[in-house]
Amino acid sequence: MSTTSEPLHIGLVSLHTSPGDEPGSGEVGGMNVVVRHQAEALADRGHHVDIITRRSAPTQPDSVSLVPGVCLRFLSAGPAEPVPKGEHDAFIEPFRHELEQLGPFDVLHSHHWFSGAAALPVARERGIPHVQSFHSIAADPTTPLSEGERPESAGRIAGEQLLARESDAVVVVSEAEASTVRTRLGGPDSHIWIVPPGVDGSVFRPAAVGARRASVPYVVAAARVQPLKGLDLAIEAIAGISHEARPTLVIAGDASSEAGDYVDELRRLAAARGIADRVTFIGPQSRADLAFLFRGSAAVLVPSHSETYGLVALEGSASGVPVVAAAAGGLREAVVDGETGVVLESREPSVWAAEIERILTDTGYAAGLASAGREHAERLSWERSASGLEDVYRRVLGRGSRVGS
Repeated sequence: MSTTSEPLHIGLVSLHTSPGDEPGSGEVGGMNVVVRHQAEALADRGHHVDIITRRSAPTQPDSVSLVPGVCLRFLSAGPAEPVPKGEHDAFIEPFRHELEQLGPFDVLHSHHWFSGAAALPVARERGIPHVQSFHSIAADPTTPLSEGERPESAGRIAGEQLLARESDAVVVVSEAEASTVRTRLGGPDSHIWIVPPGVDGSVFRPAAVGARRASVPYVVAAARVQPLKGLDLAIEAIAGISHEARPTLVIAGDASSEAGDYVDELRRLAAARGIADRVTFIGPQSRADLAFLFRGSAAVLVPSHSETYGLVALEGSASGVPVVAAAAGGLREAVVDGETGVVLESREPSVWAAEIERILTDTGYAAGLASAGREHAERLSWERSASGLEDVYRRVLGRGSRVGS
C-alpha cells in the first residue's frame, strides 16, 4: 500500500462507456469527460492511471496509451459491439472476472453503479479501498418519475444502496448529489466527498474581442438527444420569442440508443410551432468544435429534467456566454443565478422565452453574465479537481479499506 509521498496506481472503472470516445455520441456524455480529464490531471500529478472499460468493437486493442501515465484498457465482457446502456447488467459478472486479472492497484474508483458492482468485490478480495462515483442515481421506485425519466432495472437502486454504504468513499460532484446519496441511498456522511468537475479554459474560452458574430444569432443546447435533457422545452422557448429577436436553436448531440424516435418528435414539434427553419440538429461535436460553437453563441441552454452537476453549463460559462438552466440538481451550483446565468424553477416555455430574449436584446445584461461566468469557470480547473480526488484516495488509504464489511 502506498504511503502519502508515493505515486499511486489508480484503476478508474467505466464499464458501460469508454472515456476514450467522443462526448455527445450515443451514451457518451459528461461522465466520460470527467473521467478522461481527471485521469489526465492525476497523471500530471505523478500517478499512474488505468481507465478500464468494456470492449465494444472487435478492433479495440487490449490497451492503448492516451497520454503519458494514462492507459485505456478494454475488457471482453459480452459482445464486442455497442449495447444499449440498460442491458449492461448482464455484463457485470464477466467484467468482474476480467478485472480480477489486472493490477496491482492502490485504489479502485468506479464510475456508475455497473462499474461498482463489478469492482467492489475485487477491491474487497485484494484489501484495497473502493471509491464510488454514481453520475446519475436511480429514481426511488415508490415515487413518480419526472417527465423524461425512464424506469430503471429492478436491481439498480439496491445495487446503488449497497455501493453507497459499503464503499470506502463516495465521490459526488455537487451538494445536490451528496443529498441524494444520503437520503435515497443511505450513504454515511463521513464517506461522502464533494469533488466538483473542472473545465479546460484554454479550449472553452471567450471569443476574441471584435470577432464576427453570426448574422442570425444562435443559442446552443448540447446534450444526448433524449427526453431527460428537456430539448422540447428549448424548442418551445425559441418559438415563444418575438420574431424580430428569435435566434436559431442549434442542438448538438447524438440520439441516445434508448431514445426511440425522439429526434423525429422534436422535428415535428419545431414544425408544429412554425420554427422548423430555426432548429438545427448538428450531431455530436468534438471538444474543439463544441467550444467554437459555444463562444460564437448568444447563450447556452440547459433545460434538463435532472443533472448531478451539468458540466455543459460550466463549459458555456468558460466560453464567455450566458447560461440559461433549469433548477435541476447540481445545475443550481454550476450556474450562479443572476450572476453567471439564469436558473429557472419554472418549465413554462414563456418564462424561458422571456429570459432568453432579454439576453439577446440587453447587451449590457448579457455581457455582465458572460464576464462573471468566465471568472467562475476559471476557478474550477481539472488540476483542482484531481487534487480533490487525490486527497480522497490518500485519506481512504490512510484509514484502510473496509475489508469484510
